[in-house]
Amino acid sequence: MGSVPAAAARGGEFSWPVRVYFEDTDAGGVVYYANYLKFMERARTEWLRQRGFEQDRLRAEAGVLFVVRSVSLDLRRPARFNDILSVSCRPTALGRASLDVRQAVSRDAVELAAANVRLACVDAERFVPVAIPVPVRAAIELDLGDEL
Repeated sequence: MGSVPAAAARGGEFSWPVRVYFEDTDAGGVVYYANYLKFMERARTEWLRQRGFEQDRLRAEAGVLFVVRSVSLDLRRPARFNDILSVSCRPTALGRASLDVRQAVSRDAVELAAANVRLACVDAERFVPVAIPVPVRAAIELDLGDEL
């Protein structure tokens, strides 16, 4: 089997490699649908990390968390044990306290699953919407580029 490729970023799109483990599959031998959401969560965390933002530090220093407000998931083709997948993350819209991202899970450039995810920036203690911190906003705006 091939090795897991390193993360890559092209313009505003970020990609994170994931290998499918046996524990990710269901009785039918394919990735259990909820695990695609876990793969996407990992890619979003790594996307933020690559831009210099650790989620635990955002909570400790800025008092904010990014939480999923809504997600629309489209499952197109199955992934199987030992597949090497690429999970992309690309911001598509930015609000005062919200961020929309488009994510996809692909194998050999074939899209297996896609999602539109709306994230909310919330106060870590009260869980009410708050403005996205300025440094995080600036990094996201760079990724959005001409789409703003």
